[in-house]
Amino acid sequence: MAAVQFKIEGEVAVMTLNRPEARNAMNGAMMQGLGDGFGEIVRNPAIRVGVLAGAGGNFCSGMDLKAFASGEKMDVSGIPYGGANNIVVDKPIIAAIEGYALAGGFELAMLCDLIVASRAAKFGLPETKRGLVPGGGGLVRLPRLAPMRVAMEMVLTGDTYDAETLQTHGLINRVVDEGGALAAAMELAHKIAANGPLAVSVVKKVMQLAADWPTTESFDRQREYVAPVFLTNDAKEGARAFAEKRAPVWTGT
Repeated sequence: MAAVQFKIEGEVAVMTLNRPEARNAMNGAMMQGLGDGFGEIVRNPAIRVGVLAGAGGNFCSGMDLKAFASGEKMDVSGIPYGGANNIVVDKPIIAAIEGYALAGGFELAMLCDLIVASRAAKFGLPETKRGLVPGGGGLVRLPRLAPMRVAMEMVLTGDTYDAETLQTHGLINRVVDEGGALAAAMELAHKIAANGPLAVSVVKKVMQLAADWPTTESFDRQREYVAPVFLTNDAKEGARAFAEKRAPVWTGT
């Protein structure tokens, strides 16, 4: 049984973490499956959005400590954590969270562009309780997504938090009834996939890069990414489709 199930529904790829007996804890096989899945999303032009979910009522409980203790190799280069050697995914990724998203599982959710969560979902970075540190994004990504004092408390205490609390701090886009996270994430994914793929890719890239740009330079710096979009066939098609009151047919060119 594959540690990560991969399927394509229309223009949306769905990756499902599939170790329900271990609350989808990450081991070497899961890391490999995630790397393969993210790689396919990047390479396949028919895929416009990715959704990441978990089987068995949980998203991911973090690193499999038994696998870690046994010295099992866990290659993260195929996962877009943001390090220099990690894969770069230029298409939107949405996390659909049910149950636990803890430690590396929460960090996996944070690397996604959008998060849809069940009201019953629980989030946390409990590494300090185990004498470890959240090095997959908890220390560097979380303070960019939440207020510093909130992020600091989460990391220092290792406590768990519910979805509605994290939504108030801007960490979660949508909170839905228990069992409905994947359906809501798919609805959001298909809405995004209906938009121009080149425009969506540039929007994601610029919004990520702009966080490190000086305010006085941001408009000049975005020009090199934004200006070419207006010259594409898709931009012309979008205008024609609007004028003709029809759905656009994107070619990605």
